[in-house]
Amino acid sequence: MEHPKAIGDRTTLAVMLALDHAGYPILVPFGENTRYDLVIDEGFRLARVQCKTGRLRQGAVRFNACSFYAHHRNPREPSRDYLGEIDYFAVYCPETQGVYLVPIEDTPVRRLGSLRVDPPANGQRQRIRFASLYEIATVTVDVRKELLVTPGTAGSRA
Repeated sequence: MEHPKAIGDRTTLAVMLALDHAGYPILVPFGENTRYDLVIDEGFRLARVQCKTGRLRQGAVRFNACSFYAHHRNPREPSRDYLGEIDYFAVYCPETQGVYLVPIEDTPVRRLGSLRVDPPANGQRQRIRFASLYEIATVTVDVRKELLVTPGTAGSRA
């Protein structure tokens, strides 16, 4: 099983590629103890971005809209939302290869966010957040189990 940190790092890289492609200058905070992963320069303000890995489930990209602290011995709170601490969720979904930039105001549920990929079976259109409205890019991440090194390339030793 892959370590969650490796999955999160890959998501952050995919998000950074998408944001750069969309024309956002990107700033990276120093250290690990901020509630956001990136900052983007929107020209008129700096906006805090929390990167999340989405999973395609039942026709929607689902992502955690809070942090979980169950791995700590005695957490004060088992989960904590991001209200007032971020401006956007940037969600990368490996199954769709989409990167979605979602304003926190558009995520009314504070535990699990959802972006609809397939049309709802019942035809509902109101209060549905369609993934296509938030997609800023598609990013292909090819994860290989082993590193392939070709002799004679830069960085190899004779």
